[in-house]
Amino acid sequence: MTGESQPARLRTRPWLARQDWYLALGLALFVGVGVWFARAIEDFFAPAETSIVAPALVGESLDDALATADRTHVKAVAVSQAPSDRFPKDVVMRQDPAPGTQVREGRQISLVVSSGVEIIVMPDLRYESQREVSLDLSHDKLLLGKVRTVASDDVPAGYVVAQDPPPLTPVRVGTLVNVALAKGGPQAVRVPDFLALPIDAARQAAADAHIRIGQVVWTPFGRYGPARGVVVAQRPAFNTVIDPQSEVSLQVSAGPREAGYLIRQVHAIAEVPADAADDPSGKAPAVRVQVRDETGTWDVYNAYAQPKQKLDFNLTVVGTSQLDIYVNDELVGSTQLGVEPKIQESQQAPNAPATGKESKNP
Repeated sequence: MTGESQPARLRTRPWLARQDWYLALGLALFVGVGVWFARAIEDFFAPAETSIVAPALVGESLDDALATADRTHVKAVAVSQAPSDRFPKDVVMRQDPAPGTQVREGRQISLVVSSGVEIIVMPDLRYESQREVSLDLSHDKLLLGKVRTVASDDVPAGYVVAQDPPPLTPVRVGTLVNVALAKGGPQAVRVPDFLALPIDAARQAAADAHIRIGQVVWTPFGRYGPARGVVVAQRPAFNTVIDPQSEVSLQVSAGPREAGYLIRQVHAIAEVPADAADDPSGKAPAVRVQVRDETGTWDVYNAYAQPKQKLDFNLTVVGTSQLDIYVNDELVGSTQLGVEPKIQESQQAPNAPATGKESKNP
């Protein structure tokens, strides 16, 4: 019997081993299901993630907005600045998310803060084309307003005759600028004959023909040269067809006296008086800078300017000369540019030798 019972016991051991493995697997499965069920019960009865309403921060100063956000358990961050004529400097002008939006606790609120009103000087748009106006306004962050057309004999068609606000007026960024464009006027003009004319007569002839005089070069031609102030050369030449915005340069005789006594190259600075701003309308003052010398009187500047603004000129003057500053057509200052000594006997121009030709000088 002993020999028969031993194999029977050996046969039962694998079966018991399998039963132990199944028991362990079942116990592990039971524990896993129990843990999952417990977590599900906990999640079911636990409160959901906290949700709050985004506070209204627009209109508050940046410091107050940050404090408000901290009290309401959100995080406010200033992400950018922008100019504004509605919100003062360092005041919140926009936020994201918007006020009243449901957000989770700790959510970031992005803020755009005002950099205040940005003031610039109004550019001078006169004599510019509409395309140039658009480029200038875009560069200065200004907006083109109403565009109208007016008759003008002095300004070519499509160019600015007038503007509102006026040039050099302080304006805010984003200001609307209205311009008046010329309907027509000469599209091209012919250059008059300035030769042998006195300089003042040449300037008047240019104004009558709607021609702009550019550089005037005073040249000594010696004791037998043309009389002082007479035009001896011009560029472009007589009868040339040019655009009305082009300039004509003139060469003018300095006269029979020595050049050292007559011609001066002067660097002049004219400063607009500080009290020039005392205008009830608040507009920039109209400033005119005028030069007087032995050849006549002419303007070197005639436009708007700011108080204390310095106007810089390189001038060629002849003889006794003076620079005058007018503000709103009132003389406010004068500067002597040079004083010519009296003509001595030795400086008198002798009669020119006879040539048999009639003088063209008037």
